Amino acid sequence: MRLFVPHGERRPQPEPAVTNDRLAFAVGIGAWLIGLAVVLGMLAAPVAFDPARVLTTIAVGLALGIVGLLVTRGRRRAR
Repeated sequence: MRLFVPHGERRPQPEPAVTNDRLAFAVGIGAWLIGLAVVLGMLAAPVAFDPARVLTTIAVGLALGIVGLLVTRGRRRAR
């Protein structure tokens, strides 16, 4: 096993995969919204859990998803 491969022996890098980043972020945001609906439904049930921690996690997930959508939107405009 060689740890260093000379430049002349290296294989060419493959082309980057084409992905639909906006769809991936939209699906993730949708999943967080479903989670939010489930947690809000659980507030009425007598289940022992910490709603502040769960709602904070959902809020952070939604915020990151929205930021991701904005970043991919900006990249698309730059091209």
